[in-house]
Amino acid sequence: MVIEKKAIPELFEKVLSGEKTFDARLDRFECKPGDILVLKEWDPTKEVYTGRRLKKKVTFILKTKDLEKFWSKEEVKKYGFQIIAFK
Repeated sequence: MVIEKKAIPELFEKVLSGEKTFDARLDRFECKPGDILVLKEWDPTKEVYTGRRLKKKVTFILKTKDLEKFWSKEEVKKYGFQIIAFK
């Protein structure tokens, strides 16, 4: 499946350079390993797509609702989550 999503310029550039090797999204669409994520650069000040696109193959999905058994709601509210990428 091909999934298209907006990406703001600062984050689009980090994916383009290879510095950012993950994406965090609300879990309101289906996505699985093997899918293709197409990031379409979006200029929020002009409210238009720039025309630049990146295609990335999805290799792993972490659903934060699956993590509820590890931390209490109070801990999550106090600290939030951080997503760590690594090579």
